[in-house]
Amino acid sequence: MKIIRTKDYDDMSRKAANIIAAQVIMKPDCVLGLATGSTPIGTYARLVKQYQEGDLDFSQVTSVNLDEYKGLTKDNDQSYYYFMNDHLFSKVNIDTKHTFLPDGTEPDSEKACREYDQIIAGVGGVDLQLLGLGHNGHIGFNEPGTAFVARTNCVDLTESTIQANKRFFASIEDVPRQAYTMGIGTIMLAKKVLVVVSGADKAAIVKKAFFGAITPEVPASVLQLHRDVTVVADEAALSEVE
Repeated sequence: MKIIRTKDYDDMSRKAANIIAAQVIMKPDCVLGLATGSTPIGTYARLVKQYQEGDLDFSQVTSVNLDEYKGLTKDNDQSYYYFMNDHLFSKVNIDTKHTFLPDGTEPDSEKACREYDQIIAGVGGVDLQLLGLGHNGHIGFNEPGTAFVARTNCVDLTESTIQANKRFFASIEDVPRQAYTMGIGTIMLAKKVLVVVSGADKAAIVKKAFFGAITPEVPASVLQLHRDVTVVADEAALSEVE
């Protein structure tokens, strides 16, 4: 595992974007695993800027997202499809037919998960997977538990995750209680993993996830076993690590 310490959020975003950009340049038809949430927003903004300046070409790129809320349509402004379109897809020349997320409108959980696994396998797997890090150590929506879940699954969101997401909705009653998420096993099959982390509020979980015991109680800790992981974190997020 490689740890890149950055000055602040902007520096983290710049360095993370440069790693993704290098992947696209080295392999123009690569498969990018993408994440949502507040942390990657700056990274996506940097990638858009590089595209606008003529330094990046997304025309051959395929993307697969980590997760999607169950029950939200693509045009819902809190869906992850909407998020990705708003922050990246509509601003670069990626072919939207080559952008994939779990189908949040599919009520049959087993069907939705099985079909998404087939999509990921069909595009040849992920070359570089971007991840954020939840306060409880979740990656995607793989919450703390008693085992690492291998493939795409439907999860019941924990109360801490619901509380963390409520700021995006009109009321806490509107926050989805379930989501489809790429499994730990699928994430671990990615050729490269890039984790972005920012803020002092993440310092404790950074220490547990990347320097503590490997346990399903801290899902991100499994990344210690991956052969090619880069963590880009600002000084605040690394403040509990020597």
